[in-house]
Amino acid sequence: MKTRGAIIRSTPGRYEVVELDLDAPRRDEITVKMVASGMCHSDDHIAQGDHAVGVYPICGGHEGAGIVVEVGPETTGFAEGDHVIFSFVSGCGRCRWCAKGLQNLCDRGAAIMTGGRPDDPNSYRLSLDGQPVAQTCGLSTFSEYTTVSVDSAIKVDKDLPLETLCLLGCGVGTGWGAAVNSAQVYPGQTVIVMGVGGIGINAVQGAAHAGAAHILAVDPVAFKRESALKFGATQAFSTMEEATEVARSLTNGQGADAAIVTVGVTTGDHIAQAFSAIRKAGVCVVTGLGKMTDVGIPISPMELTLYQKRLQGSLFGASAPSADIPWLVDLYTSGKLELDGLVTTTYTLDEVALGFDDMHAGRNLRGVIVF
Repeated sequence: MKTRGAIIRSTPGRYEVVELDLDAPRRDEITVKMVASGMCHSDDHIAQGDHAVGVYPICGGHEGAGIVVEVGPETTGFAEGDHVIFSFVSGCGRCRWCAKGLQNLCDRGAAIMTGGRPDDPNSYRLSLDGQPVAQTCGLSTFSEYTTVSVDSAIKVDKDLPLETLCLLGCGVGTGWGAAVNSAQVYPGQTVIVMGVGGIGINAVQGAAHAGAAHILAVDPVAFKRESALKFGATQAFSTMEEATEVARSLTNGQGADAAIVTVGVTTGDHIAQAFSAIRKAGVCVVTGLGKMTDVGIPISPMELTLYQKRLQGSLFGASAPSADIPWLVDLYTSGKLELDGLVTTTYTLDEVALGFDDMHAGRNLRGVIVF
């Protein structure tokens, strides 16, 4: 079938909408009519060339939700009309990591940016003029229709709003889990969240849900600082220096229990600032991404050792999507998780480039493409 999708032909580049050919679903695959797609900074990293991908052009988008329109042969568990949320990491359910409940670290992740299928990096479902088009994370949610592995799809009730639930496929779980799973925030703690965009605002929500007494949000953009206060932050600052000083004043000079780095383009210096802001035996959680070629974090090995501090990476908030996405849906429906207010601006597919311009300008917590 034909579909319209937003692609990057080469990097650095700008998303443009073209007509693509989409394959029918094979075994254990479904074709989905997209309803909504979040616009994540990771998609911009692809456009900017920060992240290398296996094939160009590549059709963007990895945070989305839609309605099943076709089910592949001998494929069980799904039917036409099902509503689904995508997980940008698919879990095979059989590797060492899935078996231990670390579904976000599934071995299939090695192929996440090849553009092919999760279990076959050399097999594609999109094409342009007969040439393969890569699917971001095996999904490409910046397309009116997409064919995906069933391992990337989680069914939800049909009466729920996919325009907001689409955010559970990446941003919400990544931020929420960074606080709840990776930082393991518990009641009474002091937490710094560095960067309160689409990921950080949910780290604020996660820390608040876990019972942190003091949640210090840091962002140079006034709109994002104001938004953080509405989502559970107790104070907001434009610099880490200010937040660190306040964290120490609240903890008898010790520092924050946890600092969570969710900066859109993360550098070693950002991580070092967060690391220096935590107390002895505290944790610095890093979930922001930067250029793949950047290396080095300027922290003191003596401080790391003698203060017994922990530096913790966090992919998708250390979550198991097939379990945690339904859990987050339940929190949303029970009023314990705010999603609707995360959507600052909605766009048409043809406005995808404008959406990323707005992201760079700091105008959105999350922009969402509505089909």
